Amino acid sequence: MGVYDIHRLMDKVIDVQGSDLHIRVGRPPTLRVNARMGIMDGPAIQPADSDEMMKVITPQRNQLEFKEKGGTDFGVAHGDRGRFRVSVFRERGHVGIVMRLLPSRILSFEQIGLPDTVRQLLHRPRGLLLVTGPTGSGKTTTLATMLDYINTTMDSHIVTIEDPIEYYHPHKKSIVTQREIGVDVGTFGEATRRVLRMDPDIILLGEMRDLDTIRTAVTAAETGHLVLATLHTTGSARTVDRIIDQFPSDQQEQIRTQLSVSIICVISQVLLPRKDKGGQLAAFEIMIMTPAIENHIRKNETFKITSTIQTSGNLGMFLLDEHLFKLYRDGKIGEPECLEKCQNPKELKEKIQALKAASGPDAAAAAGKK
Repeated sequence: MGVYDIHRLMDKVIDVQGSDLHIRVGRPPTLRVNARMGIMDGPAIQPADSDEMMKVITPQRNQLEFKEKGGTDFGVAHGDRGRFRVSVFRERGHVGIVMRLLPSRILSFEQIGLPDTVRQLLHRPRGLLLVTGPTGSGKTTTLATMLDYINTTMDSHIVTIEDPIEYYHPHKKSIVTQREIGVDVGTFGEATRRVLRMDPDIILLGEMRDLDTIRTAVTAAETGHLVLATLHTTGSARTVDRIIDQFPSDQQEQIRTQLSVSIICVISQVLLPRKDKGGQLAAFEIMIMTPAIENHIRKNETFKITSTIQTSGNLGMFLLDEHLFKLYRDGKIGEPECLEKCQNPKELKEKIQALKAASGPDAAAAAGKK
């Protein structure tokens, strides 16, 4: 038995309300709590320790994948205390592990801060709803919240394609079919090819990772399905550009036309540590398809999307920087974090300076107490 028990380490993550556990040879276990990394007290992990911990939690099929490819991802339950998303990889010839604690319960719209306009969009019979943001920004949590709302309020068939499954959704008013890559179906491509034959109403794609997946998502959205998917982009205009750039140049005009009529909403988000209390909170950008934005996409004028969002607040749209500034003004996040995550640091810094000048150096704190 090694120095460290992986199950006790998982208990520790849950007890301190951490988000991630890092196992590396040459240093003690490291926890991420409220976005900050902290090294646990204890001896450095030895190669035999990390190898043993990997074998304890890793299914046999994933151990084979790790041996063949040098890395594997999967989900693992820790009794009834929690569930972790696990990445096992080889680095410097040793086993490395990162375990992310998934929330034990699905959060509501109000708890994650999603505006009610998004809830209304989930009643659309067809279309593409994208949740975007960098790794670790809470995209999966946002998707789980939206999926649970559909599951609770609509009699639909929901099909998810995930790698791995992170949240288990019980059948409620809807039937939920969750397919895990490597367990229920061999590859992401195979799963997306077969999904339209499964009589789905709502399709969730864990990630639009390649051209074939994007084609499937757009086709499904055009042919009468509501498709929820994620992309590793920040900002609505960049998201549209990223999708179009995946296609060969001679197909880009066609995909612009398709996207202009299939996208119903793009939600971009980042995750920040809270200043007013412990934990983290999300800041969002919401783009809802309108005739003006549809026209920008079709005419290859995506650079105009940002200004259209900025002037369409009455329709429920807002920019990421606008939401970040509001969170700062309300005393919920600090200035460094606000500027680090924003799209236009120079402009946002000027707004913060103007706020301070108008109300004194303690403006943000005072606003937060109102």
